[in-house]
Amino acid sequence: MKIFKLPDLGEGLQEAEIVKWHVKPGDEVKADAPLVSVETAKAVVDIPAPYSGRIARLYGNPGDIAHIGAPLVAFEGEGDSGDAGTVVGKVEVGRKVVADAPPAPAPVTAGIKVTPAVRALARKLNVDLAMVTPTGADGLLTAADVQRAARILAEIGPIEVMRGVRRAMAQNMELATAEVASATLMDDADIEAWPAGTHVMLRLIRALVSGCRAEPSLNAWYDSEKIGRWVLKKVDVGIAVDTPDGLLVPVLRNVDTRSPEDLRRALEKLIADARARKVPPEDLRANTITLSNYGSIAGRYASPVVLPPTVAILGAGRIAKQVVAADGGPTVRRMLPLSLTFDHRAVTGGEAGRFLNAVIADLQPAI
Repeated sequence: MKIFKLPDLGEGLQEAEIVKWHVKPGDEVKADAPLVSVETAKAVVDIPAPYSGRIARLYGNPGDIAHIGAPLVAFEGEGDSGDAGTVVGKVEVGRKVVADAPPAPAPVTAGIKVTPAVRALARKLNVDLAMVTPTGADGLLTAADVQRAARILAEIGPIEVMRGVRRAMAQNMELATAEVASATLMDDADIEAWPAGTHVMLRLIRALVSGCRAEPSLNAWYDSEKIGRWVLKKVDVGIAVDTPDGLLVPVLRNVDTRSPEDLRRALEKLIADARARKVPPEDLRANTITLSNYGSIAGRYASPVVLPPTVAILGAGRIAKQVVAADGGPTVRRMLPLSLTFDHRAVTGGEAGRFLNAVIADLQPAI
C-alpha cells in the first residue's frame, strides 16, 4: 500500500481536525480530486488526492485530530509506506476561518510527586495527574487520590474536547499565560458629555489611536528569544469578537489613517464576518494592539489577556452612572471603566500610565 500522510499545511501548524471525508474505502479517485476537509487553527482546508488510485483505508473519523506527518489515507498498490505525503495539486483554503494559534504545549507533570506504581495506575484509569489533588505526606499523590479522581470523572461523563475556534483560543490563552509578564492598570473616563447615539467602538478606537500617538511603545511586537521589540508606526487593531464558537480577534487595518465613516463600515463588516465565520485568514493575524469591549456584555473592570507578539490590550467595561466629585461637590456622571493590560517585559508602568491618560483625555472632552 502507498501511505499518504497529512502534509505540512504551513505557518507552523502541527495538527488539524478531520471535518469531512470526500471518499470512502474502495473508491477510485483521480489525482487532485477532493480527498478530505480538515480544520486547522486558521481555516478549513481541502486536501486533494496526491495521485490516482483506489482507496484502501482511511485513518481517522470526522472529529479526530490528525498530526502533521501521521498516516491519513492508504492507497492500494505497491509503494513506499513511508511516503511523506507531499500534496500533488493545490491545497484549497476555505473561507471558514478559526483563529491564529500556536501548537498546544505538552502537559507538564514533572513537578508532581508520585510513585511509579501510582503513575501506572493513573495511566490505566486514564486520569491526568495534573488534575488530582494530593493527600499524601509532603504533597505525594496516592493511589486513593487517583482512584477518587477516576470515580469523579466516571460520574461526570466524558470530557468535551475543544474543537476549532475554542481549541485555538485555549492554546492562545495557555501561550499568553506561560509567556507574558502581565500587568493591568484601571481607571475611568467621564463620558457625560457624549451626545446621544455616540458609537462606543468608534470612540474607543479613536482614543486608542491617541494613546498610541502619546506612547508608541504600546503599539509594538515583542520577541522573547531576542529580548527585543519592534515599535510599529501603523495601528492595526485586533477587535475581540464574542461568537458562539469562541473568541475571534479579526484585525481592523490602518485605523490611524481612516475616516470615521470608513471605519464604521469596516468595523460593522468585520464583526458580522467574524460571527458568520467568513473572515479571511490574513485578517486574523498581525494586529499591533488589541481592543475588547467586554462591557457590552457584562463587567466593569478586567485583566484582559495580551497575546504575543503584541504587548497591550485595552478593555472597556460597562458604562454606568456613578456619583463622582466635580466642581467642589458630588454629582452623577456617566463613567466608562477602562482596563489596560500590558506586557511588562516591553512596557514600563510609566509608559502604560501615559498611554491610558491619553486614552481618557480623548474620551472625556465634548465631541
